[in-house]
Amino acid sequence: MPETKKAAKTLKVTQIKSTIGYKSDQARTIKALGLGKIGRSVEQVDNPAVRGMIFKVKHLVKVEEI
Repeated sequence: MPETKKAAKTLKVTQIKSTIGYKSDQARTIKALGLGKIGRSVEQVDNPAVRGMIFKVKHLVKVEEI
């Protein structure tokens, strides 16, 4: 019986707030997610590493499951 691979869930992450006035590690986390400007969106694979980064900057981003 062949195994079928499940499609990895993805998250749409949108930056809604500037990193100015926050710690520099939060700005680096935003960059690591592929963001950098307000209103910019990226799709990321839903895994524990990405979830941890999102949790760190949850006040700066909006997340939608796709």
